[in-house]
Amino acid sequence: MLGWLRHPLTRSLDLDDPRTTVLRRCIIHSKPFLEKIYLEWYGWVASRLPGGASPVVELGSGAGFLDSFIPGLVTTEVLRCPFVRVALDGCALPFPGSSLRALVMVDVFHHVPDAKAFLREASRCLEPGGRILMVEPWVTAWSRFVYARLHHEPFDPGAESWSFPASGPLSGANSALPWIVFQRDRALFQERCPGLAIESIAVERPLTYLLSGGVSLRSLMPGLTYGCWRILEEMSMLRKLGMFARIEVRKV
Repeated sequence: MLGWLRHPLTRSLDLDDPRTTVLRRCIIHSKPFLEKIYLEWYGWVASRLPGGASPVVELGSGAGFLDSFIPGLVTTEVLRCPFVRVALDGCALPFPGSSLRALVMVDVFHHVPDAKAFLREASRCLEPGGRILMVEPWVTAWSRFVYARLHHEPFDPGAESWSFPASGPLSGANSALPWIVFQRDRALFQERCPGLAIESIAVERPLTYLLSGGVSLRSLMPGLTYGCWRILEEMSMLRKLGMFARIEVRKV
């Protein structure tokens, strides 16, 4: 449907091709409007980290630059590619128990094929008071339309399970998964994950990410207009229609 808007750098590449991840990193830096969004997201992640000297691990680091905000960040990816230190499976984390002060991710949790397994591993690896910090797609009246009709990733807010069939490491997804786990099934989350507590969920960005074109499409707005759009979408009525949420979970 939006083929004419696809970014020329990745138009011919498969989502699961490591070259796509590398090129998406270039795309973020080449689009001022989109880069400003990531700067805000990364600033929030860095500001919410608990104190201490234990490592902070980022999942799905390939296309991002969060390591410029968090010194010593352990960057990881599900496939081997440049810019990351460790290739790993988020459902079987290779870290000792109670050894991490935070697990952080931006636009990654909804690609994890077994959310229950990941949360179990996160609870095992985090030290008491440690955090899971994530920015993820969210379900609202507006985002239902966008994700179902204008976005390439699978979107199934009615899914009964927290898992989905594993396909490609990056093409497999359910964009509604964070909302399912942390909102729709919140009581089930508390039952399944007694060692974790949801600290906060802040719904945001009904407009700016869409206007940026993300990492797959051309930008619809120049970077100079970003501030005006941010002021507009921070209005309380619009924020309720946000397409993303900042989610903070604490290890109790």
